[in-house]
Amino acid sequence: MPTYAEQAAAALERLRSAHPLIHQITNFVVMNDSANMTLHFGGLPVMAHGIDEVEEMVAHAGALVLNLGTLTPDWVDAMERAGRRANELGVPVVLDPVGAGATSLRTSMARRLLDELHVTVLRGNAGEIAALVGAGGEVRGVESVGALADPQAVATRAAQAFRTTVAMTGRRDLICDGRRALAVENGHSWLPTLTGTGCMASAVAGCFAAVEPDALVAAAAALASYGLAAELAAEGARGPASFKLAFFDQAYHLTPAQVLEGARITQLA
Repeated sequence: MPTYAEQAAAALERLRSAHPLIHQITNFVVMNDSANMTLHFGGLPVMAHGIDEVEEMVAHAGALVLNLGTLTPDWVDAMERAGRRANELGVPVVLDPVGAGATSLRTSMARRLLDELHVTVLRGNAGEIAALVGAGGEVRGVESVGALADPQAVATRAAQAFRTTVAMTGRRDLICDGRRALAVENGHSWLPTLTGTGCMASAVAGCFAAVEPDALVAAAAALASYGLAAELAAEGARGPASFKLAFFDQAYHLTPAQVLEGARITQLA
C-alpha cells in the first residue's frame, strides 16, 4: 500500500500530464488568483457563471468548484444547475462555503447545495464547517475566529451529515470522509496574510479531484502540495507581496519528487 505522500506525488504527476478543465463558479475577490493557481498546478481554469451556459461548460470539465464568496441567489441557481449536471455526469464537485456562519443567507445557501447535490469535497475553515452542522464555530466576515474543542469530531460529524469528504483547513488541516481521517501539516504562517488563500486551496482541491478518484486522497494531496509550495515560497519572502509572487512561482515549479519528500500527511483514523 503506497504511503499518502506517494499517492500525493503520483496525483500531482497525473495532474501535470492530464491538464483537466476545472470549471469554477467563484467569487470576484480572488477569481483571477484562483484561475492562476489552477493553471500553475496543471489544471485549465474556466470561470463560467452564466446560468444558461453552466450545464454545457461542466460537461467538458474534470471537476466543478463552487465558491460562495460573493454570494447572490442567482449565482446559487447557477451553482445548482451546474452541480446537478456534474452529478449526472460523474464530475466531482468541490464546495467552498465561504462565510457560512457569518450570515443566515450564506449558511442556508451552503446547506441547500449540500442537501441537493452530491458534493465530493467540502473545503472550509473550522468556523464554517462547524456552523454548517450546528457545532458552534465563530465566523467574522469570511474568517474563522476562536478554536473548536474537538475539530476532528466536528469534521467527522460534517462528513457523515453531508455524506462527503470534509477538508477543514487551518494551522493543521483535517480531512475526513466519515470513516477515515487524515491530518496535513504543510503550510506557512505567511498564508493568512493574503486574501483568498482558502479559495485558492479549494481550486487546487478541484484540480486533484479531477485526477484522483479517492476524495480523501485527492483532498490531502491538494492541501499537502499547496502547503508545501507555501513553505518553499516563504524561504525567500520578505513580506506578503514578495511571498505571493514566490508562492505562485513555487506552485508552478513544484515537482512530484518535492511532494514525495515534503508532504506531511498523517493517518488519524
